Amino acid sequence: MKLTIIGTGYVGLVTGACFAEVGHQVVCVDNDAAKVKVLQAGGIPIYEPGLEELVKKNVAAGRLSFTSSTAEGVAKSDVIFIAVPTPPQPDGSVDMSFIEKVAREIASAMTAYKIVVDKSTVPVKTGDQVAETIKRYNKAKVEFDVVSNPEFLREGFAVEDLMKPDRVVIGVRSQRPVAAMKEIYEPFNAPIIVTDINSAELIKHASNSFLALKISYINAVSVLCEAAGANVQEVAAGMGMDARIGRRFLNASLGFGGSCFPKDLSAFVKIAEQVGYDFRLLKEVQSINVEQMNRFVKKITEILWVLKDKNIGVLGLAFKQNTDDVRQSPAIELCQRLQKEGARLRVHDPKAMEKARTVLSGVTYVDDMNAVADGCDALVIATEWDEFKQLDLERARRALSHPIMFDGRNLFDAAEMEKAGWIYKSIGR
Repeated sequence: MKLTIIGTGYVGLVTGACFAEVGHQVVCVDNDAAKVKVLQAGGIPIYEPGLEELVKKNVAAGRLSFTSSTAEGVAKSDVIFIAVPTPPQPDGSVDMSFIEKVAREIASAMTAYKIVVDKSTVPVKTGDQVAETIKRYNKAKVEFDVVSNPEFLREGFAVEDLMKPDRVVIGVRSQRPVAAMKEIYEPFNAPIIVTDINSAELIKHASNSFLALKISYINAVSVLCEAAGANVQEVAAGMGMDARIGRRFLNASLGFGGSCFPKDLSAFVKIAEQVGYDFRLLKEVQSINVEQMNRFVKKITEILWVLKDKNIGVLGLAFKQNTDDVRQSPAIELCQRLQKEGARLRVHDPKAMEKARTVLSGVTYVDDMNAVADGCDALVIATEWDEFKQLDLERARRALSHPIMFDGRNLFDAAEMEKAGWIYKSIGR
């Protein structure tokens, strides 16, 4: 099918590349002309495992192209996916100006029937607003359908998640676009749920909020584990073997971050407020997440006492492994908290240092993870990169003024670290 994706961020670019991979003809649109030039030249503005190869392969095959013209994208396609940002606002709601702007541009360019698909994470009833906007600004008065098709992609695993989805949710106002949407997703062999638009929009926020709840739950349990002398990893393993619970998202840590969970959680609380419900459960999830970071900073100050003029090595800047995304990264927040206390930082991340430089200044960026500890008073693990498990611990031990590690991701075995002479503090153990 002929498809257009408007927005080439983590969602839009992955979606476009994967749709092209299964045989669709895809045009990706972005209003950033410089970014489009990079893509047209074979560059990739984000890091996502497997994405660069997929983009290059399908550009070469003629199935994937890029433009900065929304009108061109609309003209070339039967189905238009909106995958632009919906950034958070101070009150917890989301900024819908990008969605509204794109809806107007689509409306102005439409001269024949189109299916317009909300791929971005949006509040419930956004589909109605998009439909009304297109109707208002479409001078040709052609027929169209608006569909909600939320994404469920994990950064770091986005290509895998799109190629092998757990489910595909399609929210519609009529049956007319259903056949086309099913045809788009037929090559992915996934269960398809067809529902009304409002339910489809709520499914995304409800899903992400539940996963954030699960993370905060195990982080709360980690506090009990530390107080009771238990091991949160053993507790999580025992819980996770229950098929009703599952092991995923039960890793105690610094807390959740990134561009999705914090934003979607706040948005869902705000959505509930707007319809008259006080979602106190999710507010507590937010509080636990904040407290988890506070506890970790407290662990550091309890051992190092005064942080002013201390040299601290930090491994990890991305909000999670396998991505270069530093938006609302707990690792970045931790660095900023330590800086505020007067600490001097040496930092490393396998993929996120370039983007970190735009939000984190006054630190020393180190290319070699094994050199981060050089001249430091302590070492901190802030992101769960697999590479960090291969850290030369003996070298780090010699490089530090004292063998102190604060492991915010539980990468190492506590007993083994202590046996090797480390002062080792982790989460819930």
